[in-house]
Amino acid sequence: MASIVQSTVLPVPPSDVWNIIRDFNGHETWHPGVASSQIERGYLGDMVGCVRRFRLEDGAELREQLLALSDANHSFTYCMLDTPIPLFNYIAHVRLLPITDGNGTFWEWRAHFDTPEDQLEQMMALVGDRIMQAGFQAVHALLNPADPRPNQINQAQQ
Repeated sequence: MASIVQSTVLPVPPSDVWNIIRDFNGHETWHPGVASSQIERGYLGDMVGCVRRFRLEDGAELREQLLALSDANHSFTYCMLDTPIPLFNYIAHVRLLPITDGNGTFWEWRAHFDTPEDQLEQMMALVGDRIMQAGFQAVHALLNPADPRPNQINQAQQ
């Protein structure tokens, strides 16, 4: 099983970041790779168990399910149900922690998944760069348009 952990620091309190990323169906408003998204069966975007079906900018369709959401901890966990790429048993966890020195946010995004060994490097780069880092940069730019390059701390493990 592959594991990847990415993080960034944002110069605003966790509640400001949470307001952007909390809605499981809201990623089309902040993530540059997501073209459109909808929650299946009329569920709400913060209802544990809801499934989002979304289309990427390149036309690929995916489905993900919200497994846990905590407003108190500013965190959520989700899994991938359907994807056209070789990511199997994909589970991701997002959490926001307060940085009390400066009233900022430490945002951590973790994912664990299986993939064929010959595609491991490619899938690690895709998850780390095109999903996590792209999301970090987009939210950072939304919160601070004058400085779109975030202070990032990255760690990847296999």
